[in-house]
Amino acid sequence: MAAVPDELRGLVDRILEAGARLESVEGSTIHFSVERAYLRRVARALYDLGAYFRTCAGSDETLLTGHMVLYHIFGFDEAGLSVVLRVSAPGFAPVVPSIVSEVPAADWCELEAQDLFGIELEGRRARRLILPDDWPEGVYPLRKSFDHDSRPPLGVPPKPPAEAGLPVGPYHPALHEPEYFEIYGEGEIVRGIVYRGFHVHRGIEKLAESRRMVYEDVLFLAERICGICGFVHSCCFAQAVERAAGIEVPERAEFIRSLLLEIERIHSHLLWIGVAAHILGYDAGFMHAWRIREPVMVLAERLTGSRKTYGLNTIGGVRRDVDRDKLGRTIEELKRVRGMFSEFVKVLLAVPQVKQRASGTGVLPRSEARALSVVGPVARASGLYRDVRKDYPYLAYRRVSFKVPLYTEGDNLARLLVRVDEVFESIEIVRQLADGLPQGGVRAERVEVPSLRRAVSSVEAPRGEDLHFVITGVGRPYRWRVRAPTYQNIPALEVMLSGAPLADAPLTIASIDPCFSCTDRVLYYDTTSGTRRRLNLKALVAGGRA
Repeated sequence: MAAVPDELRGLVDRILEAGARLESVEGSTIHFSVERAYLRRVARALYDLGAYFRTCAGSDETLLTGHMVLYHIFGFDEAGLSVVLRVSAPGFAPVVPSIVSEVPAADWCELEAQDLFGIELEGRRARRLILPDDWPEGVYPLRKSFDHDSRPPLGVPPKPPAEAGLPVGPYHPALHEPEYFEIYGEGEIVRGIVYRGFHVHRGIEKLAESRRMVYEDVLFLAERICGICGFVHSCCFAQAVERAAGIEVPERAEFIRSLLLEIERIHSHLLWIGVAAHILGYDAGFMHAWRIREPVMVLAERLTGSRKTYGLNTIGGVRRDVDRDKLGRTIEELKRVRGMFSEFVKVLLAVPQVKQRASGTGVLPRSEARALSVVGPVARASGLYRDVRKDYPYLAYRRVSFKVPLYTEGDNLARLLVRVDEVFESIEIVRQLADGLPQGGVRAERVEVPSLRRAVSSVEAPRGEDLHFVITGVGRPYRWRVRAPTYQNIPALEVMLSGAPLADAPLTIASIDPCFSCTDRVLYYDTTSGTRRRLNLKALVAGGRA
């Protein structure tokens, strides 16, 4: 049996009593295997012990063991401990019990494993989450037998029920990225929503496993997952591989990564605050927020050579050092940004429609936030003290001091205030990192990645915890699972919008800072009158300002 630290022995014993078997202890991650018959009981025990559900990851290991495997990843935030449950099923009949009844936050990732691996879920209604309706049955794109550039023949999508009101094209009512929200209501009151996204699902995880890629290539691929927080994904993947391989990253490189992550957080929050002001009808606020953001983008370019998509990470560190003189100018510029932002926030929060429209709308109670394991500002606005930088310290965050903004109202205003506070905190973090930047190299001298090692990596993105799970292969990942923050937060919108006026929908949906990826149409179905309305962006946002 693997050696268990004394401080974790009681916790491990409780998990073993529920039916799990200890596999290994690797740093702050404990791996268990679970027989299918005990999976629900173990999952429930973890939840009752205070663990948050973080994600699950399917894996085709038929070439290794003849089994399909589903990894459930939990986290004890206060202890900074990750727990991975491995449950397997024969490749010819991969059936695994669903844990959604015990852990509601597992809903999406279970369906993803079903869609992409063909892992059947016992005890829940099957529906498609990621694959389009016309995708052929029995074809599972993340199985090893499916080539990454295959194009299976698509069938005819089933006709939706007459009352479903399926829109012609996917639409987000506040941001120009493709997804599908179907809102059901009585008059102007929302009674339910249906979400269908993944319209631009790019098969990034599959591509990373192909012969076209090596680990260094995947870093560039990871940075293109998101147009705003790409460096987050690049750091998260690099960190996962480094942990799996036991690679020691030079301290100076950790400081540089952390500094750029905070600059990315600042410009991301400023972007969102501007968008929120626009939705609320305060377009002057939108322009001021983006005016203040521009110097931050210039700083990113000065330090890395690019406003976005820095291309700076490498396995074992960073490709280039930063110049001390440039850091000095960065601190001076951020002082100016802080002053401008402080004045702007005073005005923003004094605008009547901002507080009136944001206060008491889109409420997510703490209990629901806990059940759904929401992350980032969404969690912290609902009273959940969750921040990966504090809970699972990584890079140079052990070396800096900062506060985690926490509010209990759970409404749109609280989510706005969390981001406002975080801008100030991030500016202070950058100052501390620049002042304390150690000497030394920026890249590990020896980088070797052994195969079939597992690792969990998480980074606090502007939207919340970004999580990457890696099983190493030969020269490239055997399995790479990415769970972005928005993936964890979208399901909470059903709670936030239920019983709310339709006019609150644009701000509430935008309040989670969703990252989808460019069509402009949504359909509203009034269950009282039986009428349907197709709303474009201008009409819906205008309605929200009324």
